[in-house]
Amino acid sequence: MIRKARLKDAPFIHSLIRDYAEEGILLPRSLNSIYEHIRDFWVYEEEGEILGCCALQIVWEDLAEVRSFAVKKDRKGEGIGQALISACLKEAKELGISRVFSLTYAKDYFERFGFKVVDKSVLPHKVWSDCINCVKFPNCDEIAVILELDGNTPRLLEEGLKVHRG
Repeated sequence: MIRKARLKDAPFIHSLIRDYAEEGILLPRSLNSIYEHIRDFWVYEEEGEILGCCALQIVWEDLAEVRSFAVKKDRKGEGIGQALISACLKEAKELGISRVFSLTYAKDYFERFGFKVVDKSVLPHKVWSDCINCVKFPNCDEIAVILELDGNTPRLLEEGLKVHRG
């Protein structure tokens, strides 16, 4: 089931993110940072085990970022990621956010939700807040993707919430 994260989930979220961060696929996040931003996180839980996580972090009045998106490696391809991204996009719409972006290596995956590739230069808030502290800055090889949210909810968003919301 998909749900908002709770404080007790922080160590599990940290572990999931750490596994991908060690491979250079995600930015590392300290356990302290996860506790501080726990309200941003969604988790996918099954039989008491956290199998995936994703955060929606508000960046500006009309802009939010999907970040710290991770699914347990042996559970990929089961719709967990779709449910997590869908929950973040639904929350963004409910908050009145008109644009959601991500920096990712999974460009094709995000394109399934309607995200479009953009130049990182259109994300100035992001570059100067998190990216400047990244070990890959200024030679980042992640791809910036953005989704303009309007009245038309992408089909995958609706399907993801119907199938996976518990």
